[in-house]
Amino acid sequence: MSRVVLASGNAGKLAEFNRLFAEAGIEFVAQGDLGVEDIEETGLSFVENALLKARHAARVTGLPALADDSGLCVDALGGAPGLYSARYAGEPGNAARNIDKLLQALEGLPVGQRGAHFHCTLVLLRHDTDPAPVIAQGDWPGRILDRPRGSGGFGYDPVFMDDTHGVSAAELEPSVKNACSHRGRALRELQRQLAAI
Repeated sequence: MSRVVLASGNAGKLAEFNRLFAEAGIEFVAQGDLGVEDIEETGLSFVENALLKARHAARVTGLPALADDSGLCVDALGGAPGLYSARYAGEPGNAARNIDKLLQALEGLPVGQRGAHFHCTLVLLRHDTDPAPVIAQGDWPGRILDRPRGSGGFGYDPVFMDDTHGVSAAELEPSVKNACSHRGRALRELQRQLAAI
């Protein structure tokens, strides 16, 4: 499994995966470079959506495929925006509008009731009919601020408080964020599982 299609067009994710798995001799290739178009995410969970994306990429390319699905889950909103984090305020997805909608939904809630976590599920399929996919998950606990802070990161980072460091995700240095983020945790779990295999 030296060449794996990444079921994403995100250049940042591609670079991150290639850096982390270089020593293992695994090269990731963006699905768009292999003619794979996005598939509709119709699953009802992060695992289902990641499986859909990975299976589609593996089927089209004939290569092993890795996909992720992630989002922000807010306790007071019953886990929303969850699966719909990227398009919480409607299509097309817009980070500023998503944040505005989230802050309006939580308006007036005290700090103790603003708990949330980012979640990431990674799914690796060796082929499109792989009956035993490798599934790795990671959570990043925190809470939602009452207004944005910081200029780094993307998505909901400016309103997500990392309680361990006492700053928003948008205020964390990239190396620190990668170490504690949901995606970083899921990636380390994936590395652990692949080493065991």
